[in-house]
Amino acid sequence: MAPEHEAGRLAGQCVGILAGGGPLPGQVARAVTQAGGQVFIVGFQGFAEPDVIGPWPHRMIRLAAAGEILSTLHEHGCRDLVMIGPVRRPSLVNLRPDATGARILARIGKALFAGDDGLLGAIVRVLGEEGFTIRGAHEYLAGSVARRGAMGRHAPDEAALADMELGCRVVRQLGALDIGQGCVVQGGLVLAVEALEGTDRMLERVGALRQPDRPGGVLVKMAKPGQERRADLPTIGPRTVAGAAAAGLRGIAIEAGATLMTDPAACIAMADEAGLFLTGFAGGDAKTT
Repeated sequence: MAPEHEAGRLAGQCVGILAGGGPLPGQVARAVTQAGGQVFIVGFQGFAEPDVIGPWPHRMIRLAAAGEILSTLHEHGCRDLVMIGPVRRPSLVNLRPDATGARILARIGKALFAGDDGLLGAIVRVLGEEGFTIRGAHEYLAGSVARRGAMGRHAPDEAALADMELGCRVVRQLGALDIGQGCVVQGGLVLAVEALEGTDRMLERVGALRQPDRPGGVLVKMAKPGQERRADLPTIGPRTVAGAAAAGLRGIAIEAGATLMTDPAACIAMADEAGLFLTGFAGGDAKTT
């Protein structure tokens, strides 16, 4: 969305941000206010970072206190909502929903026990039924969305492109089963796939799996087929780049237009310094970089 159009749409509006961890909730808030809108942030206790959301009007609320969350958003006139930042899925034993939360859990139904994408899709549906419009963070953070092609000084060679192509096929299969968004491939060998632990934890174990007789591996990140992109776009940040370098990888390949970078300039600079390529491929096909 063009900035001038976004500014016109947001003027006088209050965008509600449902904030998990990491820096992205603050980046969305900053983008909205710079475009002339207002924000109110609901920070999920135990996940949202006070230093990140502190500069904007906010309230920390327990994840399962749905009644308080909804009433707070309505109280501040929020119609558009953005769900951003990682939240670990709590156990049902620890959830302790309030009365409204219990009713919402009943409406979510079997999706509560499904993979992340099924659950997030159900949450988006229920919030829509409550009168909110769910927006994707990428609608406000255009500058943080991965672009096509090499984003730094280094580019993948033919061997790396072959690993990227295999990685895409693997992640498409993972995504179809709603398992994960990433994998690491080295010389045609799949070293690791991402599951509940996330990308950064996956990279921590890749170093011990690296094959010394092959060129360094490639991290591939992409959206799942049919993924609910308003709630859970693939994301990398400086920690991901550092993890890839520490694991001895040769590069990172991410889906253009469907992956967020929490700090694009820092990611590119770190990749350049480490000798890694950082490249975007289009349409879920590593051949179209």
